[in-house]
Amino acid sequence: MGGEAPACVDQQTPSTGALVVGFTTLRTVAPLSQIYRRHRWGSPLASPQMEKFLSLIAKGPAIGDLSVEQMRSMLDKTGGQFPAGVHGTPVEAGGVRAEWVDPEGGADDRAVLYLHGGGYVAGSIDSHRNLIGHLASATGGRVLALDYRLAPEHPATAPVEDSVAAYRWLLDQGFPPAKLAIAGDSAGGGLVMATLLALKEQGVDQPSSAVGISAWVDMELGGESMATRADVDPLINPAGIQKMAETFLGGADPRHPLVSPLLGELSGLPPLLLQVGDHETLLDDSTRFAAKAEAAGVDTTLEVWPEMVHVWHGSAGFVPEADQAIARIAEFLAGHVTS
Repeated sequence: MGGEAPACVDQQTPSTGALVVGFTTLRTVAPLSQIYRRHRWGSPLASPQMEKFLSLIAKGPAIGDLSVEQMRSMLDKTGGQFPAGVHGTPVEAGGVRAEWVDPEGGADDRAVLYLHGGGYVAGSIDSHRNLIGHLASATGGRVLALDYRLAPEHPATAPVEDSVAAYRWLLDQGFPPAKLAIAGDSAGGGLVMATLLALKEQGVDQPSSAVGISAWVDMELGGESMATRADVDPLINPAGIQKMAETFLGGADPRHPLVSPLLGELSGLPPLLLQVGDHETLLDDSTRFAAKAEAAGVDTTLEVWPEMVHVWHGSAGFVPEADQAIARIAEFLAGHVTS
């Protein structure tokens, strides 16, 4: 692959076999040939920085072996700091703890509502400072990071209630929908989609666009990749994510669209970008959601990144593939959020 990836719609990618819906030309910060090395069979290999990152992950505990308290502590400790030139300002958004994340000299007339991952039981603004800070820097605009309520203290629909409240608060601050976007990773990626469904149900205008990173959209864990990628995913194993699903649901129906947005009626949603790694057990959450959204008439872009793992974006500033993915998100948002 060179500096641009060819456009391909509804094709099977040779490296993954996964359906790519509406894949657009990928303009890179650096040629992908400088990021992916190739072995003698021609398959892409992750960068040396990514390989080092993966080796560090391999030394850590499996998610299923951690208690909620341990998971929260671990994620918050590894979330990093804002990159240089980015600062945060605490705020309450519709009654929910949040933080404005602003790059120096950034635009203040548009915003991205960011919903962190953590399986709905962990994660926070602290756990995602590096990722969110790099996103703010790449987009050149404001990002509102939300500390939505977590299970088991607040199971099931509490997160979507908080995200909708924060979105309505942004509207009340004077941001028109055309200047807003919603993005999130993992559980937060699923929450992005649930938020869009809730806004549609409530008759609230949709944002300009939305982004799901390694999105978890199916509480029943019905994707084939739960089995086919289990041996290559170092972060999300079936037993661990099943445990998180049970904790989050607290006895609620796993097929409710606001907890499993894959089962929702997707027509009328704004343009979507879904990014997922080929080495993720949650791969099929993105591929299935993209296919269903496309069938419902939603402008949908799905990117399956070879050899990438769950939310590799968190290593931005250290791993070139993470910087590439965030640059791609910024490009997508720039094409939809009005200036």
